[in-house]
Amino acid sequence: MTDILLLLIGAMLVNNLALTQLLGVGPLIHASDKPAAAVAMAVATTFMLTLSSVCNWLAFRYLLLPFDLPWLRTLVYMLIIIVVMKITQAALHKQAPLLHRALGSGLPLITVNCAALGVALINDNKANTLVESALYGFGAAAGFSLVLILFCALRERLAFADVPEPFQGSAIALITAGLMSLALMGFAALV
Repeated sequence: MTDILLLLIGAMLVNNLALTQLLGVGPLIHASDKPAAAVAMAVATTFMLTLSSVCNWLAFRYLLLPFDLPWLRTLVYMLIIIVVMKITQAALHKQAPLLHRALGSGLPLITVNCAALGVALINDNKANTLVESALYGFGAAAGFSLVLILFCALRERLAFADVPEPFQGSAIALITAGLMSLALMGFAALV
């Protein structure tokens, strides 16, 4: 039980994909303009990263390793991520049309999001089991969602702040992301 908790905390806070590993920064900047888009991106990313982690683990263990094709893992992982993204898009369109509409054109960003590929490769490098891979995918997605929603709240607050002209827009957003990254480094002692 302790290992599972450490794995989740490590994936969420210590090894946060967006802030400490700089994976998935594009969707972070794109979807943090409006709270509805941030929540929609968080839900879609959580579902997609968890499901793609499991599918990629299964493909690697039962398709690539038995046929001695581990060198194809990046291509296979990308294909699985695209298929899972299409499933996510269809599920959101059917089950939650408001969420789908709020996300808009941001959903395809998840496909090109290097976080999905990064999670799969990290799971391989750590030689995680199926359960550990699923938990790491969920933890990484939960950490990404946490940062996305916090970043959205900070950007809303910055919209009304007296920011010097050279720092307005993307500059202050990147400075804010850097400060959030420093704050998350404080959790490194937990794991």
